[in-house]
Amino acid sequence: MQLFTLGINHQSAPLAVREQVAFHAETLEQALHDLVDHRQVKEAAILSTCNRTEIYCNTDNPLQTVEWLADYHHIKKQAIEPHLYTLPQDEAVKHAFRVASGLDSMVLGETQILGQMKQAVTTAERAGTLGTLLHKLFQRTFSVAKEVRTQTEIGANSVSMAAASVRLAERIFPSISEQNVLFIGAGEMIELCANHFAAHHPRHITVANRTVERAQALAHRLGGSAITLNELPDHLAAQDIIITSTASPLPILGKGLVERVIKQRKHRPMFMVDLAVPRDIEAEVGELDDVFLYSVDDLAQVIEAGIGNRQLAAEEAEAIIEVQVNDFMHWMETRSVVPTIRALRDHAERMRRNELEHAQRLLARGEDPREVIAQISRALTNKFLHSPSHALTHATGEDLAQLEALLRRLYNIHTE
Repeated sequence: MQLFTLGINHQSAPLAVREQVAFHAETLEQALHDLVDHRQVKEAAILSTCNRTEIYCNTDNPLQTVEWLADYHHIKKQAIEPHLYTLPQDEAVKHAFRVASGLDSMVLGETQILGQMKQAVTTAERAGTLGTLLHKLFQRTFSVAKEVRTQTEIGANSVSMAAASVRLAERIFPSISEQNVLFIGAGEMIELCANHFAAHHPRHITVANRTVERAQALAHRLGGSAITLNELPDHLAAQDIIITSTASPLPILGKGLVERVIKQRKHRPMFMVDLAVPRDIEAEVGELDDVFLYSVDDLAQVIEAGIGNRQLAAEEAEAIIEVQVNDFMHWMETRSVVPTIRALRDHAERMRRNELEHAQRLLARGEDPREVIAQISRALTNKFLHSPSHALTHATGEDLAQLEALLRRLYNIHTE
């Protein structure tokens, strides 16, 4: 079994690169099928979030997986290789444990990544690309994450992206309670942000989504109104704060549209946070006067401010993970000898059956049962010991010493 993790994250690649290799939830199962069917991959799971795209796989040829990633997204391999990390065996295990525990996140100790990883595993199970190795890896990963959360204070004083968005908005506007807020999308990230902004009682909340039913459900809970994405151009000018996070492969808000909206607003400032990967708002929008546009990477500085209090907890978490990695690698090593153990048992079983059949024939002829039992025991003993005895008598020099020591250990033989 060869375990590998290949990926790109917020530490290794800028947003412009990450958005090129992001996977959409609707096509993830088909992508997994494509990877396993065509690229010498026995098992695979894909984790794709705004901060990372990672492929966890059981393969003997990780380079094939890199090529598949580039081919799937129709980009040149050379464009992503400088930003790509390939982690084999114990490094892959440690990485999975750290990611699930929130140690590799932009927000140290955040819990959202654990849910995203569980969703990635569910998708892989549904696609049928999860086998013994990855199933065991993720089962242990979630157990380690739970232990880290229980035994340390890694999640204490955590500043989420949602909270960071509110803090940035407060730098632009004297009071959020006097602003109109628009949320584009109705997924988990938008829901988290909506809860944070709603706590500040903005003047009005609008939720825009491709399916208006989901927008209405969230808007109803927030005491706001719902619109479809097609209605956005007619409502943008009234919005002071815009938070967006959708799964759209193309930008929803372009520079031309926002430029017209700013003129309608008579150059009143507009605060925008784009939490989507790929981005929902064209990067050029940030060049416009009176527009304050922030991406997921821009939020890092705000989030970094609260990191000091969690560093000790992170060190404690790393110690827990180190122990668990060693334990998992021991399990992997024992799994690698399973075929040998199975073959050894099959060999012994064949000898047992042969001697049993011989003994049954002797008993059928009326032979003394006691003599038959003695005979079968001698025959089995001789057969079981023939191979190690033969190897021992034909070994020489250092091989002989090593083989003798090994046999003494295997058969628990002690020299008086």
